[in-house]
Amino acid sequence: MQSGKRVTRRTILGSAAAGVVPALISPAGLAAASGQSSPPVSPSTAFAEHSMQSRYNTLTKTEVAIDAGEIVGPFEWQRHCLSHGGINSKPLPERVVEGARRLQLPLLRTFMQEYLNIYPAQGRFDWSKADPYMRSLQATGAKVVAALTIKPTPLFPRIDQKIWQPTDRSEWQKVIAAVAKRYSVDQPIVTYWEIGNETDIGENGGSPMLVNSVDDYYSYYQTHVEAIRSVFPRAKIGGPAMANPFAPWVDPFLEKCRTTGTQLDFISWHVYNDKPSRHGEIGRHFGRLADRFSQRPELFVTEWNKGFDPVSVEEMAFEPHRAAHTAATILEMADAGVGRSFYYHVWDQTNYSFEFERFFADPVIMTKHWNEVPHRFGLFGVNEEVRPQYFVYQMLGRMGRDTVLSSCQHPGLRVRAVRDDKKVSVLLVHYHTEATADLVVQLNFSHLTHSRKQLKTYRIDNQRRWVGETLELLPLETREVDTYPKFSCQVYSPQGTVTMVVLEELV
Repeated sequence: MQSGKRVTRRTILGSAAAGVVPALISPAGLAAASGQSSPPVSPSTAFAEHSMQSRYNTLTKTEVAIDAGEIVGPFEWQRHCLSHGGINSKPLPERVVEGARRLQLPLLRTFMQEYLNIYPAQGRFDWSKADPYMRSLQATGAKVVAALTIKPTPLFPRIDQKIWQPTDRSEWQKVIAAVAKRYSVDQPIVTYWEIGNETDIGENGGSPMLVNSVDDYYSYYQTHVEAIRSVFPRAKIGGPAMANPFAPWVDPFLEKCRTTGTQLDFISWHVYNDKPSRHGEIGRHFGRLADRFSQRPELFVTEWNKGFDPVSVEEMAFEPHRAAHTAATILEMADAGVGRSFYYHVWDQTNYSFEFERFFADPVIMTKHWNEVPHRFGLFGVNEEVRPQYFVYQMLGRMGRDTVLSSCQHPGLRVRAVRDDKKVSVLLVHYHTEATADLVVQLNFSHLTHSRKQLKTYRIDNQRRWVGETLELLPLETREVDTYPKFSCQVYSPQGTVTMVVLEELV
């Protein structure tokens, strides 16, 4: 190699020396080439050999180009965080806390819901449920985005979701201020306050308030803003956390905030849809609305996931296409300019009806959602078992620092390529709402270093290739390679899976 001439290695039967690429040779062909007689081959054996050889050869092939030398921007995976709560008052268990802490996400969104019973009687506060709940979130290492949905009985004696105005506004603001002071000042846990949760559908969205007009929500919002700022002037405040992002009063509310100069640090909404592209479309819609402001609000999807299924059986919680939907949607939202997204949710929980009967007219709504036909969305199940989606976030957190140029023409395959000083990682998300064929993907790298590297391939599929106790995804392939600046390799990408290929420098 010092002479600078290209070295050609001699291979079996001398074919490479003759400039011919050797084909796969059957046992019979090898025997004939060596002058030996071949043993008889039964039809069943011949068929089995042909099947093993052709299974992957016959799959649809596509190519992905990765230019490791062309940085297109930072890889801001930490903009995509987690959401939790709204089901019961239990703190996160230690295993779930540790799992979330390992992901090193900066924000975690939750509910300050009435089941915490913060203000049980006039003039008396009770933090015995809220404190351990909030501290368990803090223990994940994340700061908290808190949706205020409390509705104390002393100020709302009648159970009716349409009643959103308290019997005493001044006292109500003192309660809000006390909550903000405790969790933003005395205990620096909450940095963002979200006003309400799906108030456009009330109890159907897990909220005891139905506030469904521009004037009503603006008044509700202002009441909270004034109270929070009285004790925490640096608070980031936003809303309206809509179940329907296109509710007719959302745009007028945003316009009213813009024209009056009302503090609106972030615009929030929720999406549950099987199409990742839909999540991106809604993000772009709110981006256009935010562009009207002289000081542009951030864009927060404070709850999102796939659509609700009519059936709920345990096997569905481990289907790899859920992880593929998660990864595809994150990439769509990132490309749409969404500032923060919060996957709902961290941990599946049991709903205890007695906790909602005190302030919900129809607590059966929650029983149906979480006990009878549970959505099984959690990164962890009710019994703290890890689910495939957890490893999407683990993959994202280990890819690297800078996004590099990549391209792919296959409509069902989304790609993101990322590098740092010592490695290049490629994420392949094979997800489409219409069934597509499994793929063999050829990765064509350029502008690599000419060096020895370790190639590792990870895939989230139906094999559950992880260690539950340690929360570690296991590689399905590990091998050493020696790469020129241009290098290619192939991986299998079944429909509804997430694959990550990592090329890391060897010292």
